[in-house]
Amino acid sequence: MSASPTNPGAGPGVVQVSAEDLFRDAAPAALPLDEKARQTYYWIVNQAVISPYYDVEFSDDAPLEIAVGDAGAAVSLPNEASFSSNVLLPLLTFVVGGKCLLIGGPGRGKTTVAVLMGVLAGGAPDDVRRGVQQGQPQLSVSDLVGIPLPADLVNAQRLADIRIAWREWLTRPVKIVDEYNRIPTKTQSALLTMVAEGYVESHDQMLRTGVDGAVESWYFTANDDAGGGTFPVIRALRDRFDVTVQAAGFNSRFVDELIARVEAGEKPEEHVPAELVFTPDEQRRMRDAVRGMPIPERVRGRLRHFFSHFEFVQHGGRRLEYRTKDVVATSGRSVAEAIEANSGADLEVDLGAQTLNGLSVRSLQTLILYAKAMAWFRGVDEVTLQDVAAVLPFVLHDKLLPNETHPRFDVGAEPELLSDGLSWLGGLFAQSCREYDQLHRDHTDPVGALLHEFAAGLDGLSKVEVSRRITAVESALRRISKAGKLYGRDFDDVVALKYLHQRYTAYRRWLEQRR
Repeated sequence: MSASPTNPGAGPGVVQVSAEDLFRDAAPAALPLDEKARQTYYWIVNQAVISPYYDVEFSDDAPLEIAVGDAGAAVSLPNEASFSSNVLLPLLTFVVGGKCLLIGGPGRGKTTVAVLMGVLAGGAPDDVRRGVQQGQPQLSVSDLVGIPLPADLVNAQRLADIRIAWREWLTRPVKIVDEYNRIPTKTQSALLTMVAEGYVESHDQMLRTGVDGAVESWYFTANDDAGGGTFPVIRALRDRFDVTVQAAGFNSRFVDELIARVEAGEKPEEHVPAELVFTPDEQRRMRDAVRGMPIPERVRGRLRHFFSHFEFVQHGGRRLEYRTKDVVATSGRSVAEAIEANSGADLEVDLGAQTLNGLSVRSLQTLILYAKAMAWFRGVDEVTLQDVAAVLPFVLHDKLLPNETHPRFDVGAEPELLSDGLSWLGGLFAQSCREYDQLHRDHTDPVGALLHEFAAGLDGLSKVEVSRRITAVESALRRISKAGKLYGRDFDDVVALKYLHQRYTAYRRWLEQRR
């Protein structure tokens, strides 16, 4: 372990000392948890997993780009510390207690990374490996969760009297399911209950999978990113994954390290330094510190603008509130056809037209949490736009589905984005931020101003003031109506203005009834 700090700029600064401090026995200073997490990351990429890939980039200016080859490829050279996603995202999942899916071909280190997370939580390497659930076509619910005691099956008068011999892996802080897409559908349903609700049920008996007060994280692996495999993946289970990470291939320039490992005959999880193991209390404090990371308004505005693009579709329904992709999809119609029917809109401008669905609240919450985790890990004071951009593709992978009929995917090299969803999502966010700047939303946001005014509360407002605000809401709606074509950002504004109108009119009626 290196004694030098991983992030010299993230220290506590100059500490004031007194004369007594000079003669007091020096106690070893506790390592800050974010520094410990960074040390853990660097130990994994330098000693455990051969991963020279730095695809999570940070740069205080536009990175230098050098074109390579004749097919439009370029290598970017950021000037700040950057990271390997196939190690960093699983580690952030460990920090926040999330659910990570690692995808890639066999032998690319997916299970090794997951096992390392189990060892970091305090598990013995052999115990962690034994606790890995191997997905296979004959895996039953009993194989996964445990079996009822035979004596109770014979003697019990009711289901409540049957005791279950629960599997030990169920209560571990780190749970690993290998090749989950080879698990039968019925067993996947039991797995969904564990992942989504935190408990497992058998013969009317229930077991909570999370230990009280512990941080619980899940790791799944799969060789197929399309939801296929021996059995189709339940969509609800796939939707519960917080981040999806592509495993990296082996770089031939590092074959010397590979030979050294073969000669040693050892596994990396057997040599995790003791000082990198996190106690349950440290895990709880890490999670709490991540949740406390502030998100400044300049980042919130761009998040709001990005979220607004995707739910609206012009011909989704007759009522304005029902003009959403979810209404179209749940009615059995084609979302792509509904988008195409909006012939008057500029599909190149409408970012929402590139997707077949909107974003769930769960996805939005996950994005916010992982952006906070990235900022905490980097040792900065607040969440930056770079933190959001870094985690967004991994969080929204398989959450935002591309509309393959959109013109975006027909031009030049753009069809490559259909197989590289991470780059497509990153570009989508960058395009949304450029649009936000072009609209001058940091300085001109009439609907945001009305919402901010309302947030101060209604207590003490006079009838005249309420009427003025109602008129302002109606004027804002008329301004939007004059624009002609409606886009996702306008749809959200219209719904928010109707909300304000309802709240103000209800309050005005209450004032009138008090007389």
